[in-house]
Amino acid sequence: MKDRWTTVLLVLTAGALLGGGAAYLLGAVGVAHALWIAGTAVALVPAVWWVVEAVREGRLGVDAIAVLALGGSLAVGEYFAGAVIGVMLASGRALEDYALRRARRDLTALYERAPRTARRYRGGPGGPFDGGVETVPVDAVRRGDALLVPAGEIVPVDGVIREGTALLDESALTGESVPVERGAGESVRSGVVNAGRPFDLVATGTAEESTYAGVVRLARETAAGSAPVVRLADRYAAIFLPATLLLAGAAWLWSGEAVRAVAVLVVATPCPLLLAAPAAIAAGLSRAARHGVIAKGGGALETLGHARTLVLDKTGTLTTGHPQVVEVVPAPGHDPDEVLALAAAVDQVSSHVLAHAIVRAAAERGLALGRPYGVHEEAGLGTEGMVGEHAVRVGKALGTRPGWERAQRSRAALDGAMTVFVAVDGDTAGVILLRDTVRPDAPRTLRRLRRAGIERVVMLTGDRADVAESVATVLNIDRVLAERPPAEKVEAVREEAARAVTVMVGDGINDAPALTAAQVGVAMGARGAAASSQAADIVLMGDRIDHLADAMDVARRSRRIAVQSAAAGMALSVAAMIVAAAGLLPPAAGALVQEAIDVAVILNALRALRPGRGTGTPIDEPTERMLRAFEEEHRELRPPLETLREVADRLGGDPPEVVLPRLRRVHRFLTEELLPHERDEERRLYPAVGRLLGGSEVTATMSRAHAEIERLVARLGRHLALAEETGLRPDRIDDLRACLYGLHAVLNLHFTQEEEAYFSLARHDRFVS
Repeated sequence: MKDRWTTVLLVLTAGALLGGGAAYLLGAVGVAHALWIAGTAVALVPAVWWVVEAVREGRLGVDAIAVLALGGSLAVGEYFAGAVIGVMLASGRALEDYALRRARRDLTALYERAPRTARRYRGGPGGPFDGGVETVPVDAVRRGDALLVPAGEIVPVDGVIREGTALLDESALTGESVPVERGAGESVRSGVVNAGRPFDLVATGTAEESTYAGVVRLARETAAGSAPVVRLADRYAAIFLPATLLLAGAAWLWSGEAVRAVAVLVVATPCPLLLAAPAAIAAGLSRAARHGVIAKGGGALETLGHARTLVLDKTGTLTTGHPQVVEVVPAPGHDPDEVLALAAAVDQVSSHVLAHAIVRAAAERGLALGRPYGVHEEAGLGTEGMVGEHAVRVGKALGTRPGWERAQRSRAALDGAMTVFVAVDGDTAGVILLRDTVRPDAPRTLRRLRRAGIERVVMLTGDRADVAESVATVLNIDRVLAERPPAEKVEAVREEAARAVTVMVGDGINDAPALTAAQVGVAMGARGAAASSQAADIVLMGDRIDHLADAMDVARRSRRIAVQSAAAGMALSVAAMIVAAAGLLPPAAGALVQEAIDVAVILNALRALRPGRGTGTPIDEPTERMLRAFEEEHRELRPPLETLREVADRLGGDPPEVVLPRLRRVHRFLTEELLPHERDEERRLYPAVGRLLGGSEVTATMSRAHAEIERLVARLGRHLALAEETGLRPDRIDDLRACLYGLHAVLNLHFTQEEEAYFSLARHDRFVS
C-alpha cells in the first residue's frame, strides 16, 4: 500500500511539473501556474503529515524545512520552485522505497519459501518407516515422526538422518552455495533443500520448534520494512533546523526580500539526510541476509559497524561445540582401527554425544562396522553389547590394566581431552581421546575482525582456566575470563561495555543474559539455543563464526556510505544556502540544484546494495575447488598420522619382528601417499595461494616445512634400510623414535597451519561484503 501511494505521489507531482512546463512553453502561463500550484499542494499534504507524525513521536526533524519550503514557494509566488520541490520529495521517497524493497527481498524470501507440508510415513508392523507415505500439514509433524524428504524438496522440520548420506543445499540459511553431505545420525535443519537422493528423517521437533521457524520470526522482527535506523537527519536536526531558519530569517531581514528566505529553505530541503542514510542501512540488512546474518533492525547493524571490543564464549563459538576424536590409543596387542571399529559398532545405537563423535570418526576412516546385538546402555558407565563373537564395552575403564589406564588418563589431562575406554571380552583394548577443537575458521575470522576495527578480544567462558588458556593462546586473545557462571558473565560484559562499544557472541542458554548486556548481542543460531537467539540483536544462521566478520564488513561499509551520503548532502546544501542567502540563487534554480544534489547522494547510498571489498579474500572458482580437494585429502591423511606416534611408543618394548612390519607400513604410507600430496601442494596449491595473498613469501614458511618433512622421511628410510640389513639395533632406537615423534609433530602442526591459513579461504572468504 505504501509503495502504491509513493508511486501515485511521484506520478502526480511529476505530471504537474511537466504539464506546467509544457503549458509555459506554449504561452499558457496561467495554466502552467495552476498546474505547478497543484503539484506543490499535492506534495505539501503528505509532507505536513510526516511532520505531524514526527511531533507525535516527540521529535521535530528536518521534515519541517520541506514543509516551510513548499509553503513559502506558494506564498511568494515561486510556483515552479514549489513544483520542483514536490517532485524532489516524491522521487526521494520512491528511491527509498526501491532500496527498502531490495532490502526486504532477501528477508521476505526466507519466509515465503517456508515449507507448508511434510511427507510422513504411516507406520506399520515393520516399524515407523513401514507403510505408505501421506502428505500432512507441516504443523501436524510431531517429535519422533518418520518422514521422507524427496529430492529437490525443503526439509520441513529439524531432524536426524536415519541412514545413508544426504546431499543438502544449505544456502538459504548459511549463504554457502556448495552443497554439503550429512551422514546417518547427523542433524539436519529445517529450511535446507535436499540436493541429492531422497532420504528418511526422524523429526526431533515440531515445525514451530525448528530452525526455520526461528528464521521466519527473526526475519519478521527486522526493521528493514520500516525505519531501518534512527535517521541521521534527526540527530543533526537540533543544529541543522535552527541554523537553516536563522539563515533564512537573516537573508530576509538583510535584503527585505522574502523570496531570499524561500530560496534558502528550498536548497535546504533535506532529502539527502531524510532518505540516503536509511537507504544505505536498509541495503546493509539485505547484504547481511545474503551472508546468513539476520539483524533485528538497522540500529544493531549500525552499532556493529563501530564496535571496538569483542567478547566471545568459547564452547560452540570459538570451538566446534561438539567433541571430535583426536587420537585412538590401542593397548598392547591391539590395533587402533580395530579398537575404533568395535567401539563405533556398539555406539551406533547410543544417543550419547561422545558416541556420535566415535561413529563419525569411524566413518571418516572408512571402517566397516559390524552389526551389534544385545546392546544396553547404563548411564554414567557406558554401553556394552556383542559385535560378532566379541563382548564390547565402551565407557569407563574396567581396571584390567591399571598402570596403562592411569598413563592414558594423565596423557588426556595434559591435552585437555576426554577419555572413552574400550574393553573387548572383559579386557581393556584401548582408549579413544576426544576434544572440542578450535574452529578452523576462527583464527582467520579474528584477524579479519581486528582489521575491521576490533581493538580488544576477550574470551568469556565457564570452562576450566587451563582449557580456556590453551584456546586463547592459539587464537591470540587479549584477555581470558574462565570459570565464570552466567551472573558473572553478565558483569564482565557490562564492564567491557562501559569502556567501549562491545559485541558479545555466544550460542548457549547460559549466554542469553550476557548477550543483552552488550551493545550488540550476537547468537550462533545454527545450533544455538532459542533463548540466546531471542536475546540477541544479530543471529548467525550458519555454523561458522566467519559470518560475524562478514556482518562486520557489511555494517562498516553501510554505515560509511550512510554517513558519507548524509555529510555530502549537508555540505552541498549548506553551500547552496549561502549562495541563495546572498541573492545569487533564486528559488526556481535552487530547486533544480537541490534536486541534483538529492539524486546524487541517494544514488551514492544505493551503492550499499552492491558487494564491496571487505576484509575477506576474493577467490576464484578453480582455486576454491583446488583448496577443497586438498582439504579433503587432509581429512583422509590425518588418521594414519597417529600411527607414527603409536609405532614410536612401541619402540624398545615390542620385539623387532613386530616393530619392523609396522615401520614398513609407516614408511610406505609416507612415501606413497603423504609425500605425493605434499609435492602436489608445492607444485599446484602454493602458487595459487601466493597469487591470492600477494606473493610467494606468504607460502615460504610452509615450503620450508615441506623440506623438513622430506628430510625426516628420508632419515626414516635410511633407518629402515639399516634395520633390514643389520636388524633393529638398540643404539639406533632413540634416534628412530625421535625421527617418528618429529614427523608426527611437524605433520600435525603443518596440517593445522594449512587448514587455518589456506583451506579456510574456501570456506567463506569468497563471499565478500
